[in-house]
Amino acid sequence: KEMIAGQCFKDEAPDDDWPYVGRGIEKGFLYEVVANKRNGIDVDKWDYFARDCHNLGISMMFDYRRFIKFARVIRVEHQLQICTRDKESGNVYDMFHTRNVLHRRAYQHKTSNIVEQMISEALVMANDHFLLKGKDGKMVKMSEAIDDMHAYTKLTDSVFYQILASSDPKLEDSQRLLQAIQCRKLYRCVAVTNVPLEKHYSACDSKKLGEEISACASELNPADICVHVVNFNYGMKHKNPVDSVRFYQKDRPNKASRVKKDQVSRMLPEHFSEQTVRLYLKDRRDRDNLRTANWCFHQWCLERNFPSPTSGEAGDIVDVELTPLKSSQDIYDSQPCSQTPSFPDLKLGASGLTPNPANIGKKLFG
Repeated sequence: KEMIAGQCFKDEAPDDDWPYVGRGIEKGFLYEVVANKRNGIDVDKWDYFARDCHNLGISMMFDYRRFIKFARVIRVEHQLQICTRDKESGNVYDMFHTRNVLHRRAYQHKTSNIVEQMISEALVMANDHFLLKGKDGKMVKMSEAIDDMHAYTKLTDSVFYQILASSDPKLEDSQRLLQAIQCRKLYRCVAVTNVPLEKHYSACDSKKLGEEISACASELNPADICVHVVNFNYGMKHKNPVDSVRFYQKDRPNKASRVKKDQVSRMLPEHFSEQTVRLYLKDRRDRDNLRTANWCFHQWCLERNFPSPTSGEAGDIVDVELTPLKSSQDIYDSQPCSQTPSFPDLKLGASGLTPNPANIGKKLFG
């Protein structure tokens, strides 16, 4: 349990200096293998990196085999830690970059997040009407199944299809939302903006942000939109996790030290976390509401000195600061051609344009 959950409760700890029960301080490095709470480098990450990068077609720059090859257990400040070679510092940064890429392209992607929300809303709608058989044949709600293991074991992906196949008219609203997911009629991502470093929101602020945005125009109903606050980082919030990693040198294999970021490369990130706010419109077919929501979000960002939002989906309203491109016809019309262009070094033959030997010979031999 401690290998996964991390430190135990203080009242269970053998002493104040060592918070674990299963292993003593001399075996403390074992707690860095499965779920590393010190710097986040552990085999759990390597496992889902390899699995998800393969299934998503994303290249994984981090080479865990090299890390294992150069890993050594060294005493650091009276505790044994897993360390690696100093030349592997770039490989370690690649690992955290891979984590960030997976979160942006998959785990926290706008489509992934909105599908999760739509499924959650459908399950909440069905909670009072879709019951599970628990212990002694008692029927319990999905929200109560955590207290009944017989019912809890029935909370699988099959619930999605059981609700869809139900003939209970009380589940029609839930069925409508699940059918929209199957047909990919998802909530529309209107726009996205980055939150400045000095400002920070929590996931609990989403409802309040939706009310603030909808207040910019009376035509926009807060129930028609939803707001997501999304966090991206390297695994330790705003901190650089590599600062918590220890490295050793080839000629000093038993002495561990830090490697500063500027010793690795000047092209590494300056900040290790960022937050974005995404605005979604529930009725993706309502073009008037889409324009209103887009305008409200721009106005909300302007009032708070946030960066100008970017469009959430292709084909949405273009940012007001962007200059619209000319059509190809406008380009041709704005550049009138008084005569047919001539190419003295080329001549038109049966096979198309070919070199004109007469003109080329004049250039070569005068």
